[in-house]
Order: sequence, then structure tokens, then C-alpha cells
Amino acid sequence: MKVLVAVDESEGSLYALQWALQNIPLHRQSTAAPVEEEEPPAITVVHVQLPFQQPYTANPVGPVLFATPAVMDSVKKAQEHSSAEVLSRASELCKQHMIKAETMVVRGNPKEMIVEATEQMNVDLLVVGSRGLGQIKRAFLGSVSDYCAHHATCPVLIVRPPKSSNK
Repeated sequence: MKVLVAVDESEGSLYALQWALQNIPLHRQSTAAPVEEEEPPAITVVHVQLPFQQPYTANPVGPVLFATPAVMDSVKKAQEHSSAEVLSRASELCKQHMIKAETMVVRGNPKEMIVEATEQMNVDLLVVGSRGLGQIKRAFLGSVSDYCAHHATCPVLIVRPPKSSNK
């Protein structure tokens, strides 16, 4: 079974990954497997970077200002660092559960890129976290999990984090 788990910087997405590792029957890494017979990954963890948008200010009195190449490079490096950090945390969780995982970073609109990845990889199950937005916030802000549930061609498991005890 091919499982894709979408993660971002939120604790909710890492909780969804942990839930999947604990509850979905995935094959564990065997320590006795010969080196020649490479096991396929049990799970693929994907992180979506938002596309870089040129920040500018349009002043009706003055000129339009664009970001310098140095600023653009700085933003891209920050995005790469953030992606590496997110995937490092996800990989560590997989190792703790002795699950072989593949990681990937894609760039674009998270909703669309996650659905596209499931189609390209012929995924059997997509796991996404939920921030627990109410109906009004979800209507205005949109919801990655809601979009995936309605547009993915495979089953989608939406994992909600447990309710905090300090509320």
C-alpha cells in the first residue's frame, strides 16, 4: 500500500504523521534484510513550499518597488531551511517507529500540489492533518484537508489533533 502524508510547520500535521505511523499497518524496516534487496519506502512524506511571489509596493505618487535579488535569495534560503527542518522532524518520527520513509518537497499551491502528487504516485491513501477551523474560517481561509477530501482520487484520512486540556 502506498501512503502519502502531507506535512507542514504545524503540530497538527506532525500529529497526523505520528497517528499514521502508529495506526496504519505499514511494513517495518527489517534489520536482517540483505543490502542487495532494497525495501521500497513504506510511506512518502511531502512538504509543499509556497511559490515565491515578488513583494512590491505600488505607490500612486512614486515608483513601483520590487524586491532585490538579495532579498529574493534570502527568502528562498529561508524556505529551503524551513522545508529541511520540517522533513527532518518527520524523518525522525519515522525512524522512531522503524518505518522506511521517502521525503519530497514540491513548490506550488499546497492544496493542488498534494492532490497532484497523489495522482502522479498512484497513492492508495492520503493522510493530512486538520487545524480544526470552524465553518466560517474554513469558508474564508480555505482548508487544505477539505480540498483534498473533495479532489483527491484516493481515500483521504483527515487526522484531527486531540483537544487541548487547557481550554
